[in-house]
Amino acid sequence: MASKGKGFVILAIGSIPLIMTLGNSMLIPILPQMESELGVSAFQASLTITIFSITAAISIPILGYMSDRFTRKSIIIPALTLYGIGGLLAGVAAAWFGNAYPWIMVGRGLQGIGAAGTAPIAMALTGDLFKGGEQSKVLGIVEASNGFGKVLSPIVGSLLALLVWYGPFWGFPVFVLISLLLTAFFVKEKKKKHEAPPVGQYAKGLLSVFKHEGRWLVTAYLAGATCLFTLFGILFYLSDTLETQYNIDGVLKGTILAIPLLFMMITSLTTGSKIGKDLSRMKKLIILGFLFMTISFATLSFFTKLFPFIAILVISSIGTGLVLPCLNSLITGSVGSARRGFVTSLYGSVRFLGVAAGPPVFETLMNWNRTGMFLTTAGLTLVVGLLCLLLIHVKKPKDSNTEDHDSETLFKKLQLATE
Repeated sequence: MASKGKGFVILAIGSIPLIMTLGNSMLIPILPQMESELGVSAFQASLTITIFSITAAISIPILGYMSDRFTRKSIIIPALTLYGIGGLLAGVAAAWFGNAYPWIMVGRGLQGIGAAGTAPIAMALTGDLFKGGEQSKVLGIVEASNGFGKVLSPIVGSLLALLVWYGPFWGFPVFVLISLLLTAFFVKEKKKKHEAPPVGQYAKGLLSVFKHEGRWLVTAYLAGATCLFTLFGILFYLSDTLETQYNIDGVLKGTILAIPLLFMMITSLTTGSKIGKDLSRMKKLIILGFLFMTISFATLSFFTKLFPFIAILVISSIGTGLVLPCLNSLITGSVGSARRGFVTSLYGSVRFLGVAAGPPVFETLMNWNRTGMFLTTAGLTLVVGLLCLLLIHVKKPKDSNTEDHDSETLFKKLQLATE
């Protein structure tokens, strides 16, 4: 592969997880305005995040299996197209439909299905096209793209909303088109050597995973879902607070929302580069991360002024950045190659469910009691941290195959901070 052509391939692959990251974070800044413009409740507005995440969570294992049975590109391109169509439908509905909300929900559901065929499949595609040291470099770029998307999306969403409140919906098809063209023209896949197992065998393997690894695996899934649940729940709360209490909106609001995400990204990148294959270190960092989250959330209940609130919130973001890379490495690196596809796809689904639950649950807690909301969240992270301490205990898979070893390295590096 020529150097110039390789650069475009890397650019194409890096654009795919970026598209998925934009799916929820870009809408966080406009949720309060959506309420007033559409005449819906805060809970209904939050469901635009929930429907995206639930449809993605349901679709990820299906599309992951299909990408094994056919090709990665044959799934990614239709998925990106559907993602763009969903955003276009939501934008058209918001601009011209009298009763826009149901159509926006349909569009967001389509986007969720499309999102399921983006980042999770891009991981496998990277493993197909790059090996050895070159693979690690590409994974670093993809990882940076994912983290950069988390930081950039609230700002981009706020900028587009300056034109019109539903501007972010129109932005989706534009971003998708760029990624779609790059993938279509520059990604060339090799002919598949092996077919995926039939659906029955696929399901059997999934049951087998939980039979042998269920205790620690369910705990790890719960930990990942909790991280995303608290992250998006707090972002939803912060977005609402900035607008209703501080009259902050637009780009400034998006920039403030990006601060905790920036710290999470930096911590994730640093953690991922340091943990290697040290399972003991991973477990310690998971416990430390949940401790940071618990302290942060419990302390936030005592602060209402914006600057100290953001400063303390950053502690929880650092905790999330410590936990997620370690969970990703544990889940992908501690399960043999025959089961890894089942486990990682389901993990992606559970994470999406955490994202889906965050905004509506936090909206309910906000209406109940602010102090109670933060103390309940702190209690959740404390309990999950204790479960990780007691139940996460894994062994390296007995698999000496060189290619599988490369695959383990791939997934360990690439799974960092994926949504």
